[in-house]
Amino acid sequence: MGMHSDTLHVLSPPAAVAGPISHPLWQHQLGLLLESTGEGIFGVDLGGHCMFINRAGARMLGFEPAEVLGHNMHELTHHSHADGSHYPDSDCPIFNAFRQGLPCRLDTEVFWRRDQTAFAVEYSSYPIIDGTEVRGAVITFVDITERKRAADALQRTKAELELRVAERTRELSSALEQARELAAYSEKVREEERTRIAREVHDELGSLLVALKMDVNWLDKRLSEQPGRAPEAAQDMRERMRSKCQNMSRLIESAVDNVGRIITDLRPSILDHQGLWAALEWQAHEFVQSAELELEWDLQAEHAPDLTGPVAMAVFRIFQEMLSNVGRHAQASRVAVRINASLKLVRITVDDNGSGAAPEAFEAPTAYGVMGMRERARHFGGHLAISSEIGRGSAFTLVLPLQDA
Repeated sequence: MGMHSDTLHVLSPPAAVAGPISHPLWQHQLGLLLESTGEGIFGVDLGGHCMFINRAGARMLGFEPAEVLGHNMHELTHHSHADGSHYPDSDCPIFNAFRQGLPCRLDTEVFWRRDQTAFAVEYSSYPIIDGTEVRGAVITFVDITERKRAADALQRTKAELELRVAERTRELSSALEQARELAAYSEKVREEERTRIAREVHDELGSLLVALKMDVNWLDKRLSEQPGRAPEAAQDMRERMRSKCQNMSRLIESAVDNVGRIITDLRPSILDHQGLWAALEWQAHEFVQSAELELEWDLQAEHAPDLTGPVAMAVFRIFQEMLSNVGRHAQASRVAVRINASLKLVRITVDDNGSGAAPEAFEAPTAYGVMGMRERARHFGGHLAISSEIGRGSAFTLVLPLQDA
């Protein structure tokens, strides 16, 4: 039966539930309760026909409450999917609440209005149970069009943001790769320039110094010859000139040594003449002699090729920087060098017993030496591993696959 327009609209309930609900006081209180909510609420019997609906629910569907009562709610408002395709009531979760005893709560479907426009809806359906028997279902629903619109806008914004981030990431990756290629090219040019300068210093300056030393020695020898008796003043001048020649000869010898050291720093000739393994051993002994450290040397490279060219130079420079790091920071008394080389892999470890450092020290933006070693290794397909602990020394390990190199 219909009720006053300010309260719940309901058809006469089945006899099994007519007791309390059919009482006018209960109907009035239930009507006030349901009309006070902004959610749509309706109930259906076992045939899917509307037994009651509140005003908020009817208005969301575009009806007056009395116009909905007695109608099949699936055919009235849930007949199609969002794309307009038919939605059989056998698949309807609302009806399954009383057909199969399966309560549900969904927010992925639509309800249809009187004018056949759809709106996104979140609904729940629960069976009405009288004792042990199911009498129907009660359904609550809300219009979530704005929520869906906001969620879709958020998803679009998120997708756009992810796209922009991906684009920026690609740009940064490309820039990083270009920077690495530029660094590798710069290093190659630097080594070529060092080689050229070392050759010119050796061929030009070295030769000049040797010739100058020969001339000074010749002059000293001539001054030592006594062409008969000479006045005392002339004899004194001769001795002073000889002393000056001998001093000049010592200075020239020192200059020759310095030129040799500079040439070696620019381009160690032993690397070209005797190979990488001999160059590494020479460098290690030169370092410990200069730094007054004890050296443990272990080279296992019987079956490995002796590397040449840019790869050999990169390994040699990394090894130099490893030793330099020990000299600058470690405060060690011993350094151990272990080299294992095969046809496929080179592994070089420099281990010291010095003061060590926290791991984050090697990741600092100012750790240029470490960054340089890592970039050299990465360029040839290798990597640098660092193990260090404060008070327990540090170990630098270069691993270089020879096929990639």
